[in-house]
Amino acid sequence: MSSSSRQTSAALSPLANEMLSTPSTRATSVASPAPPPNAARDCWIDGDGKPGPGFLSSESVVQDLMKGYKAYFSNPLNPDDISFDPHPTLYPYATLEYPNTGASERFILLAPKDKDHYNPIMCLESSLHVIIEHYLSPAQRTLFGTLPTKDYSDEDLYKPDCSSPASHAPSPPTSIPSPSSDSSATTSSSQSSQCSFSSFSSDSSTSSLSSLSCISALSSYATRRTSSSPPNVDYLRLLQRAIHKRDGPLFLSVMDAINALLALFKYPPLPDDPWELAPPNQLRDAVNSWTEMPQGVVQRVIDETYQRAVGPHVHKLTRYEAFSSEVYGELMPTFVSDIVHATGLREGMLFLDLGAGVGNVVLQAALETGCRAYGVEIMPEPAKIARSQVEQFKMRCNMWGVRMGEVELEEGDMLKSEKVDRLVKEADVVLVNNKVFLEPLNEALKQKFLDLKEGAIVVSLKCLMGSGRTTARNGITRERSASPALKERNINDISELFTVTSRPYYPGSVSWGGGAGEYFLQRMNRKDYARRYAQVAKALEGTGRTTRSRR
Repeated sequence: MSSSSRQTSAALSPLANEMLSTPSTRATSVASPAPPPNAARDCWIDGDGKPGPGFLSSESVVQDLMKGYKAYFSNPLNPDDISFDPHPTLYPYATLEYPNTGASERFILLAPKDKDHYNPIMCLESSLHVIIEHYLSPAQRTLFGTLPTKDYSDEDLYKPDCSSPASHAPSPPTSIPSPSSDSSATTSSSQSSQCSFSSFSSDSSTSSLSSLSCISALSSYATRRTSSSPPNVDYLRLLQRAIHKRDGPLFLSVMDAINALLALFKYPPLPDDPWELAPPNQLRDAVNSWTEMPQGVVQRVIDETYQRAVGPHVHKLTRYEAFSSEVYGELMPTFVSDIVHATGLREGMLFLDLGAGVGNVVLQAALETGCRAYGVEIMPEPAKIARSQVEQFKMRCNMWGVRMGEVELEEGDMLKSEKVDRLVKEADVVLVNNKVFLEPLNEALKQKFLDLKEGAIVVSLKCLMGSGRTTARNGITRERSASPALKERNINDISELFTVTSRPYYPGSVSWGGGAGEYFLQRMNRKDYARRYAQVAKALEGTGRTTRSRR
């Protein structure tokens, strides 16, 4: 990456630039500004995506919890077919090709008995849709059909006769002839697919497509959008129909066809000329054009990793001492994204999470922005899960062909860690989920934040810097200095070094409650403090008294 495109940690964030203006003499309400765009960055990686040893796959998660799963699909043409029933080893499964070379994953096609538990069928469908939406060009997407307006939800899968999801694609024929009984349909569909594919592939790719039996096997489902258009198979619509009808054989056939198409983009046929370079993986190459990480990809990597590395151990996270500073709670990904935008966090910056839990925020920040991210967690069980999640997250990023920033996690006390003491001086953004922290811990953190550099931002859920704060309500952000009018009595208060902004968060943003709330951005602003200190000192000159400052 060229040096001109890399943002250094010394550069101020958009929020920091905004706060450099002279603060008003009283708290004012301002409309919450639109989030600044993410800084351009390189998102791609150079290397294949084959998972290494210790990979936690969807298959392995369900295998370990097989007693909690039941059959979802069946064979409508053979009621005696038991191949879709749960079994320790002979279970039904489908494979999904991921964007990077060598990356694929198997999903066991069973449904959880408890609808709140991990559902591999939903997971497969969601990941497939993200691949098609973000890794394929519009021309390439037409081969797969119509991307549905929504994925199936837990409730949909548990309804015995749920309605078919909305789609602009034509409905499949109600009377389905067998492929062998209508050779013209088979030929027309194959020709249609070849025509669409040849617009962006070589002739050898086209001939390879016509030889894929799993593609032609579904030609009887081809429909015409208009009377003059060629017949075409809407694979995505057909996949949702298979889920809706619980038709196992159809689901497997459609996934075979979809994977065959994805494989053609990942592994194009070699050129006839042996001296010609092999064509690249088109899915992985798509990431080269990104200037920021698509939010859909970020969310999928987060969800996939959490479901496999954290989900099976969630019950262990509730083991904490009541009414202590160690009560466990998580910030949801949408909330973390809001924090990223509000602080201007980007590649080249250092992000600290003090009380990192299982590492969710650290990992999301590193992937979403490419920043260097560090987290510390004192509780042994969350810290142990976090270490596992970091390794799985890296493998997932490789499978998706995307780059994340450097991540480091530490198990220990944030107040005693030598690493924290060193990194606080370099940090650009520090997060403290201190909603339930006891006051002694909050006060100790305030002392530690004296070492922050100018412009660094502390994000907290309970205001650390001053008690005379204003609040954010109804989407309105309120901004103020910690104390607009510095007085002799509060001149030595640490809070006076910070400019404070409160922002709203919305229902569903945190794990411990469904309601809305507010959080606080506290920016180190020694420049403004020095200005106000000078004013107080000048006012006291004639009184014979002197001031004594912390800084």
